[in-house]
Amino acid sequence: MKEEFLKHLQRILQEDQWALEEDMSSHVTFRTGGPAEYYVRPNRRQIQPVLSLCSRFDIPWMVIGNGSNLLVGDRGIRGLVMEIGKMMDQISVKGDLVTAEAGALLSSAARYAARESLTGMEFASGIPGSIGGAVVMNAGAYGGEMKQIIKSVTVLNEAGQERELAAEELDLGYRHSCIPENHWIVLEAKLQLSKGNQEEILGRMEELKSQRMKKQPLEYPSAGSAFKRPKGYFAGKLIQDAGLRGYQVGGAQVSEKHCGFVINKEKAVSKDIRQLIADVQDQVEAQFGVRLEPEVKFIGEF
Repeated sequence: MKEEFLKHLQRILQEDQWALEEDMSSHVTFRTGGPAEYYVRPNRRQIQPVLSLCSRFDIPWMVIGNGSNLLVGDRGIRGLVMEIGKMMDQISVKGDLVTAEAGALLSSAARYAARESLTGMEFASGIPGSIGGAVVMNAGAYGGEMKQIIKSVTVLNEAGQERELAAEELDLGYRHSCIPENHWIVLEAKLQLSKGNQEEILGRMEELKSQRMKKQPLEYPSAGSAFKRPKGYFAGKLIQDAGLRGYQVGGAQVSEKHCGFVINKEKAVSKDIRQLIADVQDQVEAQFGVRLEPEVKFIGEF
């Protein structure tokens, strides 16, 4: 069956668009994880044929973007991983509306907007995810979030049809949208910005960059903030007050610079990171009665 599936896959994709047993550590910002059984990088028109093929051969599949909030199990991923990235990264501007394909980096879109003197995306300039991932999780930072600028999103639904949905149809909340539960795939987003002063926009982006460098452990692989903000608290402060600054499991560590970050300090494996996250959850809950919810998504076999 595998040979038959591959034969059909090769009819859809070019040679450089697919791989077998692809090392996932090079595709996620934690820099850990085992191999994906099938790894594909389709363009927009190839997505539906690939999904139809997976359905025909009963191959499980998942979509990733820039891998900036994922922890892949050390035993890897059975099935097909579809990367929506450089094959779908076009950005365009018409007036004060930015249209960005799902594979475009959020930081690239923010810089593109700044060049056009458009304000509203400054908060996103240092977020390492893709447009698709940012829409799915309503990414945000420094008081801004995607729901403030999304006008509409084009998705591929389960029936293989493209649908353009208004922001109000996406149930956008804190690190949430209804996209995963509906099994939609983000294809592109239209972002409503406004005209601004380019010098001020670039200045704000530089200011946020400086804050990130000062406060976040950017020199180590991580997935950004490891935990969602619990209502009425700050995750990093709870972790610090629990005495867990610098706490380490194998090569994984609670950052000494920012306790809300879990870093791959010394050649950690995914098992180390997962255990550290669980330990932090247990300790914080035991001391403060608050169960932290990971912002990191666990995928594959651990």
